[in-house]
Amino acid sequence: MGKHRAEVRPRYGRIAVLGSSLAVTLIAVLGGTGALPQSAEPARASISADRDVADTSPRPSYDEPSTTAIDPVTPSVEVDPAAARELAQVARRAEKTLPADSGEGRRVVFSEGRQRVWLVEERGEVAMTYLVSGSIYDNLEPGTFEVYSRAEDATGIDDSGTMKYFVRFTQGDTGAAIGFHDIPVLDGERIQGFDELGTPLSHGCIRQRRSDAIALWDFAPLGTTVVVTV
Repeated sequence: MGKHRAEVRPRYGRIAVLGSSLAVTLIAVLGGTGALPQSAEPARASISADRDVADTSPRPSYDEPSTTAIDPVTPSVEVDPAAARELAQVARRAEKTLPADSGEGRRVVFSEGRQRVWLVEERGEVAMTYLVSGSIYDNLEPGTFEVYSRAEDATGIDDSGTMKYFVRFTQGDTGAAIGFHDIPVLDGERIQGFDELGTPLSHGCIRQRRSDAIALWDFAPLGTTVVVTV
């Protein structure tokens, strides 16, 4: 792969629109169950800058306690166990729901908007689904592809680290392979955290947790159908 790339366009607009639409739909479904309190504060989300090299800047701790003062006279919200169980079931169903127009038969489905992968069996049953980190650039168009190459060990372009369980299904404008693999490692460290899965961070490929990369590797031999949706 050469080091010269065609200019690519960030996909912030597409992801923002799709993310907003999905969030509104999910909140409407959950609100209809009565499981969400009306005064619930919307969760904060952040999109990291694209990295194909190690990020040495300090990261905030996701376990830091909140510094927001709490009014001692404000009654706490009691969670109905039945409502909590229903909420969990709704969330699990939403995760397993395949995108529209995601093909038929045995296949791997990747949604760019939801940053999620589904491994689908012949009769349409979802064998497994999980969050991933796809490209921050607009260099992968929706469509139907086929696994054409696999490598248990690979090296990224521009010294972007090493990766394992690389399942290739298409190529970008520069001819560089695009596929699924685990989170690359550079200088002995993963170049992104597991907590960042679900956020686009790569230059083109789809990054996965190592255990998920192994599952896809076992599921998708050469010739397996791969469907990319918005």
